[in-house]
Amino acid sequence: MVAWDEFTDVYAPVVYRSARRMGLQAADADDCAQEVLSSVARSVSKWLQRDNRGPFRAWLFRIARNTAIDFLTRRKHQPWAEGGDAAAAELGKIEAPPDVSSHFNLEYHREMFLRASEIVRQQVNETNWQAFYRTSVLLESVEEAGHQLGVSTGRVYLARSRVMKRLQQVVQTMEGSAHDKV
Repeated sequence: MVAWDEFTDVYAPVVYRSARRMGLQAADADDCAQEVLSSVARSVSKWLQRDNRGPFRAWLFRIARNTAIDFLTRRKHQPWAEGGDAAAAELGKIEAPPDVSSHFNLEYHREMFLRASEIVRQQVNETNWQAFYRTSVLLESVEEAGHQLGVSTGRVYLARSRVMKRLQQVVQTMEGSAHDKV
């Protein structure tokens, strides 16, 4: 049960944001995410039994993409347009552009960063966190961040490096425990 909660905490927002990017309205993207999670719960054991199963995120992306297409092509979700059912059928045959798949991976990495950030921020002092955040996320110069924080540039570099290393360790731990559970 804990593994499922962790899975949904990471992947529900990823699927939701990906569905929104594919053109679903917020409520439909929410429903889409729920359908994807339900589909994964029903079929993950079959996926695990396959010898040629490939990467988990690729499998999950296909489920998410197909579910989003289903939402886009369902009669109640369809905008009035030329082509009718034939156009909907053709839409389902179209391969996802590479940027959609890479966006799914980007969303996954974004979610992992957000989760790791919550953990690491509690483990480091505020000055070190701000040195990292200002220079790595807000893209302030090291000199500006040091001036704003009242510390030397050397301390900013050191703090940023330590926080980044800690973030990487936390992400590796989270991904490792996720892979152990799948």
